[in-house]
Amino acid sequence: MRERLPVAQSDGSLDFWSVFGYEDVQRVLSDYEHFSSRFIGGGSGDPLDNSLISTDPPRHRQLRALVSQAFTPRAINQLAPRIEAIAQELLDAVSETGEADIVHDFAYPLPVIVIAELLGIPVADRARFKRWSDAIVSGGSGVMNHGEAEREMSEYFVWTIEQHRQNPQNDLISALLAAEIAGERLNLRDLLGFGVLLLIAGNETTTNLIGNAILCFDEQPNVYPELRSTPALLPGAVEEVLRYRSPVQSMFRTVARNTQLGGLDLRAGQAVLAYIGSANRDEAQFPNADCFDIRRQPNRHIAFGHGIHFCLGAPLARLESRIGLSAILARLPDLTRVADVPLVPIESNVVYGVRNLPARFTPTPRRGG
Repeated sequence: MRERLPVAQSDGSLDFWSVFGYEDVQRVLSDYEHFSSRFIGGGSGDPLDNSLISTDPPRHRQLRALVSQAFTPRAINQLAPRIEAIAQELLDAVSETGEADIVHDFAYPLPVIVIAELLGIPVADRARFKRWSDAIVSGGSGVMNHGEAEREMSEYFVWTIEQHRQNPQNDLISALLAAEIAGERLNLRDLLGFGVLLLIAGNETTTNLIGNAILCFDEQPNVYPELRSTPALLPGAVEEVLRYRSPVQSMFRTVARNTQLGGLDLRAGQAVLAYIGSANRDEAQFPNADCFDIRRQPNRHIAFGHGIHFCLGAPLARLESRIGLSAILARLPDLTRVADVPLVPIESNVVYGVRNLPARFTPTPRRGG
């Protein structure tokens, strides 16, 4: 499609465009005057309809400024020791067995625990996170439908926010409640939208980034030992995973005003699907785009978006992934995927990853064992 129809009207719908090339996708993601983020939710009452991902300036600018007061790079970096401890605890649980499901045993629980602790969510409630997140990402094709998950999650966050309002704690929700700019604070809908967004984006993105990284490393037999011998290559390897197997494959926009893209006329009100995964394989931007290269420089991927909607949680996802993968490399030196177990893809048009990733390795003692 990048070669033949980089901007194309989708079959069966003249009001729906698909965009595949790097420059065009980058423009759709960042040119909010012509491509609005208000597509998601569409006034349906979805909590995400009032979140950072679904608003345009000036409201987006106000929300981001308020949220940024609590979600600072310094606050994220301070999480590093706790992320390391969680990663080691998860590996302790499997290291002596010689086998693990990298997704189920590590890539899923790591970000869920981090986000739950960040938000001040009790341990007993963490299992709900995964159930809600899965239902929303898959469109409700699993055991819980989308509407049910949305309702339960909203009710839970409304209750949690009120508890934190009455009894402030040293956590992100309390910090968000206290954030203020020019006398303005986040209202309940704003807080609800950010909580839901952080749950879904923070959970799914990091889980799939770690899982996709292990898949990439397994496909290139030289990469795993190379990263073990030269740990300084890991940050670049994470960036290449983000490009090569982008955890978020696409993002919706709505044409806000008549414009041209790729020499074609797009009308206000039409829907646009920007294929981030395709843009990150654009040969015009990335030489040998279909090759996984942990030393790729430059690597201007747009896996975390572009422009005003660049993912606020990108530093956290990168930090969790680097720490988590570093722990795996150090603790499981001969990790290999169990090749004869079929991989089950996540059922989603947006996020990209697998539900299971069985692996084997030489059993090693628990720390201190």
